[in-house]
Amino acid sequence: MLGHHYTRTFLETAVASMNAGCNLELSYGTRNNVFMHIPQALVMGNITLQMLRDRVRPLFYTRMRLGEFDPPAMNPYSALDLSAVQSPEHRNLSLEAAIKSFVLLKNTRGTLPLRAWDLPSQRLAVVGPFADNPRVLFGDYAPVPEPRYIYTPRRGLETLPANVTFAAGCREPQCQQYSRAEVVGAAAVADVVVVCLGTGTGVETEAKDRRDLSLPGHQLELLQDAVQ
Repeated sequence: MLGHHYTRTFLETAVASMNAGCNLELSYGTRNNVFMHIPQALVMGNITLQMLRDRVRPLFYTRMRLGEFDPPAMNPYSALDLSAVQSPEHRNLSLEAAIKSFVLLKNTRGTLPLRAWDLPSQRLAVVGPFADNPRVLFGDYAPVPEPRYIYTPRRGLETLPANVTFAAGCREPQCQQYSRAEVVGAAAVADVVVVCLGTGTGVETEAKDRRDLSLPGHQLELLQDAVQ
């Protein structure tokens, strides 16, 4: 109704949504919402009581399975805290998920993997706006983790037995102010250059689309300077 103008009123929206099978609304309070108009739709005969029951039933089944109607002492979720969320087994599972979700598009001359026994004699440069900026590493609707659990590419590489240098080139994904000398200087003295580029929620997120798939700002120029 508000964005796409598919319907004209809250009442019409309530009827269309329920007929389409929708049973949950992300509302903005008790005034400008759809669900408060369901009783009127029921009285007018636009929906039936059985339809209303069919829509509500799955919601309450889910809440019952989550223990929302049980005493807190009976609900195992009540005992969970950050010690469970950041437990070693869960962090190891996160690490495994990260490793298994990497996508290698190209590996010219067997550049990867970097072998531990070669690293002490290697000079690594990690460059780009995503190299050491924790704020840009998380997607839309991501939780806010504790800083000590955030490993940027720079922080992760610095745990290895290698000589690591760092140059952001630009501080934000938009990369409007680019320091070419900073990137070229770091890459020139390195045996291996790790370039960290991307978009982040500052560039694209819910309700913020882009016209093309190009790297933002001067990021492509940064990449070309790093690999020359």
